[in-house]
Amino acid sequence: MAENIPGTDTPASTAVNSVPDKPALEGLETKLATRWREEGTYVFEPETSRDQVFSIDTPPPTASGSLHVGHMFSYTQTDVIARFQRMRGKNVFYPLGWDDNGLPTERRVQNYYGVRCNPATPYDPDFAPPAEPAKNERDFIQISRRNFIELCEELAVDDEKVFEDLFSTLGLSVDWNLTYRTIDDVSRAVSQRAFLANLAAGDAYLAEAPTLWDVTFRTAVAQAELEDRERPGAFHRVAFHRPDGTDVHIETTRPELIPAAVALVAHPDDERYQPLFGSTVTSPLFGVELEVKAHPLAKPDKGSGLVMVCTFGDLTDVTWWRELDLPTRAIVGRDGRLLADTPAWITGAGVAAYEALAGKTTFSAKETIVQQLRESGDLDGEPKPIVHPVNFYEKGDKPLEVVTSRQWYIRNGGRDAARREKLIERGKSLEFHPAFMRARYENWVAGLNGDWLVSRQRFFGVPIPVWYPLDGSGEPDYANPILPADSALPVDPAAEPAPGFSEAQRDQPGGFSGDPDVLDTWATSSLTPQIVGGWSRDEKLFGNVFPFDLRPQAHEIIRTWLFSSMVRADALQDATPWRHAPISGWVLDPDRKKMSKSKGNVVVPTDTLEQFGADAVRYWAASARLGVDTAFDVGQIKIGRRLAIKLLNASKFVLNLGATEANVLNAEETPASGTLINPLDKALLAQLADVVDRATSAFESYEFARGLQLTESFFWSFTDDYVELIKDRAYGAAGQAEQASVLAALATTLDSLLRLFAPFLPFATEEVWSWWRTGSVHQASWPEAVRLGEGDLSMLGTLGAALSGLRKAKSEAKVKQRTEVLSARIGAPAGQLRQVQDGLADLKAAANARDLTLVEADELAVDEVRLAEAELG
Repeated sequence: MAENIPGTDTPASTAVNSVPDKPALEGLETKLATRWREEGTYVFEPETSRDQVFSIDTPPPTASGSLHVGHMFSYTQTDVIARFQRMRGKNVFYPLGWDDNGLPTERRVQNYYGVRCNPATPYDPDFAPPAEPAKNERDFIQISRRNFIELCEELAVDDEKVFEDLFSTLGLSVDWNLTYRTIDDVSRAVSQRAFLANLAAGDAYLAEAPTLWDVTFRTAVAQAELEDRERPGAFHRVAFHRPDGTDVHIETTRPELIPAAVALVAHPDDERYQPLFGSTVTSPLFGVELEVKAHPLAKPDKGSGLVMVCTFGDLTDVTWWRELDLPTRAIVGRDGRLLADTPAWITGAGVAAYEALAGKTTFSAKETIVQQLRESGDLDGEPKPIVHPVNFYEKGDKPLEVVTSRQWYIRNGGRDAARREKLIERGKSLEFHPAFMRARYENWVAGLNGDWLVSRQRFFGVPIPVWYPLDGSGEPDYANPILPADSALPVDPAAEPAPGFSEAQRDQPGGFSGDPDVLDTWATSSLTPQIVGGWSRDEKLFGNVFPFDLRPQAHEIIRTWLFSSMVRADALQDATPWRHAPISGWVLDPDRKKMSKSKGNVVVPTDTLEQFGADAVRYWAASARLGVDTAFDVGQIKIGRRLAIKLLNASKFVLNLGATEANVLNAEETPASGTLINPLDKALLAQLADVVDRATSAFESYEFARGLQLTESFFWSFTDDYVELIKDRAYGAAGQAEQASVLAALATTLDSLLRLFAPFLPFATEEVWSWWRTGSVHQASWPEAVRLGEGDLSMLGTLGAALSGLRKAKSEAKVKQRTEVLSARIGAPAGQLRQVQDGLADLKAAANARDLTLVEADELAVDEVRLAEAELG
């Protein structure tokens, strides 16, 4: 029978028989990720109440996008919070979805397979993509809409598997039973149901209006998807002609739009042009009559101060067109080319001038019309080169045009001050972390100038669930759309007949026409709380998780994902969809530049995980504060790996000393029990209790980086100072009572450290937990502060500094650390001197010192060290 460890009732063999000889991080990710899934470690328990639940609305990554370290960075930060809440006793609802509908997937499919969707192409049930896809887009194979969607589905599933493997390796504690896709039947039904609810409430509407348009992708673009890019251009000084034969000059960067001019505008206070207000001029080359008007948006100090308004060059033109009630003279088509037919408002000599432009791209038309203006004498001087911001679709490669088209919109406060103010108030009820991020939300809402355009002229997305009846002439009645029954959702109007009609009546007079468009991907992603929470399908679940406790995301999509989700919840539930919004920063390269594929500075996450391990990568991510852009730092990752390895080795040392679960003290223990008798042991646990209190407070304030820093700092003090100081007592040199005291301190500290580190280093902590405990550390409770008497918070630091001073003396003498110190003097202030006195026996044992003289001094210092001469030779 094995001997019991002194001071415990635990057999020695039981305490150490599962501690490996050589602990290692390698292989832990695969082993433990598999175990967690098999044992359901992170599974949400549906039979619950709202007060028990902590629900997380996790960002669904764009599955067609490439993996980068930003995924590891931001998702780790969310996971740290989830693990903390689980250990605090919460039933954590932690799903993960894949954002796989929309343009990114379409682009990837086109390039991957060398295909392009053509809805006029018939479906081929036997279609297989070419083994060698064409490299040039002009040679891509035209395939049917249905074939194209099938390829999107196929490739998206493959991409999602790659993401899932990454997140499993990273140790995300999501419930893998709660995954979803933004294009699956559930998401499509929820998205369509929400759209129909918006429509019934008057929050969704169809309108023909000027629309930002990407000519490459042939789709409308919403305000939230815009980005300004600096591009070279030129100001062209062009003469417009007054009836008396005199000229007035405008300066424009878009002379190709002169055929679309509808007015000239100047600021009402601009004295140069006040006499012209209300008069008319004619356009050069085309002779079209325009009125000169006043508007405060005109800038007297820009160009000539007189502005050409055309329909439409930019969004300011749209404002002038609407507010000044100007005519519409559109000349740019959806393909980005000038209309082939001469517009009706151009007559006489202007027809020939326009025919030279017809069918050209805006770029080519500009070159042509500039030459025409030179020849007519209407170009005053040569163009002046400039660099100016130009509107682009965030995923596009060509400047946006503004075209008139019929689109679906959802009201978001862009045209309604009361609704806009309500959405700002919603933001004030949401706790942003860090708090200053609320300003980004409020500034975006306050600056809206139009409703949310949600229709897209694409194929792989959630179909807009409406059909339009056709009159006897085959013209659609857009004012009275045909809607599906709720039980029929999801529907595809482009492939299914309208209710009450047969497929043979499609696009026939007296029949129907299906809306060919799909919803903007944000129109579905904005419903992730409703999709994962069971809205309209499982109201009990929805009541238990909504409003969600947490919505983490990056700061650049506050204007898109966060705001659009707020719009939907406000309209559908009259509520704010979450309580907390932690905002992560960007990952920068070592030169502190944002990573991007075009710059070639993206780091592949799988390589980093394979080289350093998940715990090391998580350490780097969790060390960053929320809202702060953080450089990818291999040095920081290496520190994390060193910490994880040290945790394994220090734990092995502690357990091999004989510390067991039975030695662990809890918050109910009292000094009267006599378990803890040594002042240094009491000091250690007092310091540990302080760390637990402060780390807990940091986590509750979403300052997990601070919690990690506190825990790590204590850990290194524990291993570098305390463990070195108590080795003799731990081996029984001072008797059983002292040994029991140190084993209680060691076991209690290890127990708390594993719990404190568990959210950050889930693999290393779980591995150690399995050496001496059953179950999972990730299902254990968060540590509570153990307070046993009046422990001295700074005693360990003082003794550690004294030990360091003695060791430094040996190093400077170039002798081994085991060399005996015959005598040394330690000077310190009275308070620190008492600490040294209380721990003198441990200090002597650790330093192998025979005689230590303590002297009161102004500061802690070790001097007059005399070493054993036998060791000096």
